[in-house]
Amino acid sequence: MSVAESVRFGVLGTLRAEVEGRPAHLGGPRQRAVLAMLLIARGRNVSAERILADVWEDSRPPSMTTLHGYVADLRRALEPERASGAPARLLVREGAGYALRAAPAMVDAERFTDLAARGRRALEDGEPDHAADLLGQALALWRGPAYAEVAEAAFAVPDATRLEELRAAVREDRLAAVVAAGRHVAAVGELEALVSEQPLRERGWELLALALYRSGRQAEALAALRRVRRRLADELGVEPGPGLRDLEAAVLAQDPRLLPPPARPGSALPGSALPGPTRPGPGRSPRVAESSPPSGNLPFALSGFVGRRTDLAAVAGLLEEHRLVTLTGPGGVGKTRLALEVARARAHDDTRDGVNGGVDGPWLVELGALRAPELLAATVATALGLPATSSTEQLAAMLAGRDALIVLDNCEHLLTPVATLVHTLLTRCGAVRILGTSREALGLTGEVVYEVPPLDAATDAADLFLSRAAAGVPGWTTGPDDRDTITALCAGLDGIPLAIELAAAQCRTLSVEQIAGALEDRFTLLVGGPAGRPDRHRTLLDTIAWSDDLLLPDERLLFHRLGVLGGGFDLETAAAVGGITPVLPPLSALVRKSLVTAEPGTAPRRYRMLETVRQYALAALSPQELEETRARHRAWALARAESVERHLRGPQGAVLLDGLSRDQPEFRAAFSSALAAGDGAYALRLGGALFWFWFRMGHVAEGLAWLSEAFGAAPEAGPAVRARARFAVMALLYLAGQPTRSHEVARTAVEEAREAGDPVTEAGATAYGAYTGVLAGAPIDVAALTGRAVEIARHTAQTWLEAETLMVRGMALRALGDLPAADAAFQEAIAAAHASGHDWAADGAAWCDMKTASDRGDGARALAVAGDLLAAMDRYGDISFWLVTVHSTARALALTGRAEEAAVLMGAVEAIGARAGVSPALMDPLDGPREAAAVRAALTPQEYERHAARGRELSREETSRLVRALVPGRRSR
Repeated sequence: MSVAESVRFGVLGTLRAEVEGRPAHLGGPRQRAVLAMLLIARGRNVSAERILADVWEDSRPPSMTTLHGYVADLRRALEPERASGAPARLLVREGAGYALRAAPAMVDAERFTDLAARGRRALEDGEPDHAADLLGQALALWRGPAYAEVAEAAFAVPDATRLEELRAAVREDRLAAVVAAGRHVAAVGELEALVSEQPLRERGWELLALALYRSGRQAEALAALRRVRRRLADELGVEPGPGLRDLEAAVLAQDPRLLPPPARPGSALPGSALPGPTRPGPGRSPRVAESSPPSGNLPFALSGFVGRRTDLAAVAGLLEEHRLVTLTGPGGVGKTRLALEVARARAHDDTRDGVNGGVDGPWLVELGALRAPELLAATVATALGLPATSSTEQLAAMLAGRDALIVLDNCEHLLTPVATLVHTLLTRCGAVRILGTSREALGLTGEVVYEVPPLDAATDAADLFLSRAAAGVPGWTTGPDDRDTITALCAGLDGIPLAIELAAAQCRTLSVEQIAGALEDRFTLLVGGPAGRPDRHRTLLDTIAWSDDLLLPDERLLFHRLGVLGGGFDLETAAAVGGITPVLPPLSALVRKSLVTAEPGTAPRRYRMLETVRQYALAALSPQELEETRARHRAWALARAESVERHLRGPQGAVLLDGLSRDQPEFRAAFSSALAAGDGAYALRLGGALFWFWFRMGHVAEGLAWLSEAFGAAPEAGPAVRARARFAVMALLYLAGQPTRSHEVARTAVEEAREAGDPVTEAGATAYGAYTGVLAGAPIDVAALTGRAVEIARHTAQTWLEAETLMVRGMALRALGDLPAADAAFQEAIAAAHASGHDWAADGAAWCDMKTASDRGDGARALAVAGDLLAAMDRYGDISFWLVTVHSTARALALTGRAEEAAVLMGAVEAIGARAGVSPALMDPLDGPREAAAVRAALTPQEYERHAARGRELSREETSRLVRALVPGRRSR
């Protein structure tokens, strides 16, 4: 047993280590923090300077001697049998830093992640009992919060957060497995506890409702679904996600698909969204007779109402069933207009149905200009044509017995007094209904919140622009290309009707192209709304400022700081960038006040700001505050990228790649602000952390552009930073089909990695440098170089790295024609890949096997391998590897007599690859051209072009569906 396999580490709770089964003494808090930091690094070198800065982040760092003393103490504890003066084998010195050579399987967090992935896969494959067992084993490894002693330290937050989020998902997966195995009755108690602990995670509620339904407790299932609907509305101001909505519809319809299905591979996970029939709308509630004459005070519409058919129907339906409906959303999104149109339609329906003699109103009460809460009751009474009163009770007495619809417009700045008044009216006046508009819900029992969405840019928003422009400029017409420009303009304005109307008003003096070009200066451009509008709507700036003025200090500070974020974000991001602790209260307030939107159905919950609102928030920061906030943003972005990168070649890889895609706007913003600040070293470090994401997802040109600019801005960067960034450039150049340049860059990366004492980068650069050297025809000893790369990888104890270097060794040997040696390397690579969860390396080996089968004329075997590979790639979203595999699949189809379908795939690969900046023919110069030639040779030039043209019209998703139909996979991964 090696030293790396003799010491077991625990981070799922308080930090601990066991040497051959005996607890090791890890010292005091700082020493334990040093060990935690090295464990988080997963075998990578961490510089001594960085350890000092991060572990002592809250105080002045000690001397380097103190750190050396802590390392010596840890070595004695972890390697007690090591002779004095003998080199350390576990906690080793590398260059200017340290690395912990712990085998991944010896760390409980690594075992947990592996069991979680295996359990999830078993659940997806229709093996719920096996899944429940694996997931139960995973949860049993936990002894408390992850990295308990250091969980609040900045260096530990990303990894601790990742593990806690995975733990929550595993709890849900295990209970999903229990329900799927038919033990729904036993699951109910645990699910009740789960939703009590995590009330905003929607999947737990889905599982609870499903378990109750299957237990014969349908009424309780519906009650649970309505509980979570209220909870989400009260705390986040959002409707449930599609999973909960579909499940509720299915329960109401007693959909037979809710019954326990027989376990089968590929079936939907229990508790996931279930398609169900449309819920029938409830009938109108009985009216209370009223002797008052029909009346109302709704203003006549001064312009046509454009679009929003779905919203009109939805709000009207809610108003039929509930007596208090509140429309929420950001300023200018159209809450007031929608409320008025719903009220008008209701009055029209009442008149048409002959019931208007007993219906009162609708009545509009405009509260925007009201600043004195004590005048609220009088304002409402006056609007309804009643005697002025300062008493809510008197107002309720006057309305008793009346069947009235009251529209309370702009409630947000008088939230508490309005809520009090509404509560009194609804409890004292049984036939009164209230439709409110507010940027924040009233928070009353029985309130139904409807968040008014922006308009769709291509349809309703563009139609609104055209309508308002034509109304404002008699004779105005569009040019032949204006519709596309208008659609883009409306998308840039987030589909907010107020912004679109103000933009359309500029058609008096500007062309559509000029308005679109001025979008960046939107707050200067969008002024001068028509006379008669409330002052707060005279400019878009005033519209958002109206909400800003109503915020509490912490809420306003967080709102402005969140403006630096380029896209959606989670709670951890808000905390890091906002610099406010705790961040949940002010963030929840911003959601309630419609300045931030919570995304339904996300777990962990994600948030976003409309671009227009974000630009306002950004402009509100002072220059100093802006730079400080951007610095926090850069620190968060780097920590997120580096934390995720360490786990991308493991069982969580697919999920983490998706997360990086969601956060891509933030990384772009971080690159831009770092380079603007002249911090090229930061940009190199961020690029080194993101390169695998760029490599896998096909962001080749973007990655090369950022790294080129970063190298230019960081001539003095240290060798460790340069080596990793240089390795990234090498890999992206390989994808770009430039093997000669890639090989040259790889050689430099190897030298820099050696200088820095970074064996992980050295191993990778050595292996890939050898392979690109073969492609470039360089005079090198491929077998020796790739053998050296594998040896270095094994020395690091990183099994994923061993798998990848073995795979690349096999590719290089295959390119040289040494098929037996290549096959041996591939088999070792597959074993190591499966042991580490680095499926990409196993798939790379299988891809080469597929191409070898085609070389031998065995198209059927090549297609069998391709089906498995492509099924896996559809799950983790890889683009570059997917393209070359589809390219190779086309050749195999041609070998089996399906040349027309092969040509369609070739056309699709050509078009999709051009958009991604990846050319299989250039990336794979040994096999790519032969594959393309084989397909062309099977058809006439005219036939090939006809079928390839069809393929060029296909999207990635459409091509995947075609491939699944042509080449079904045998396994689900």
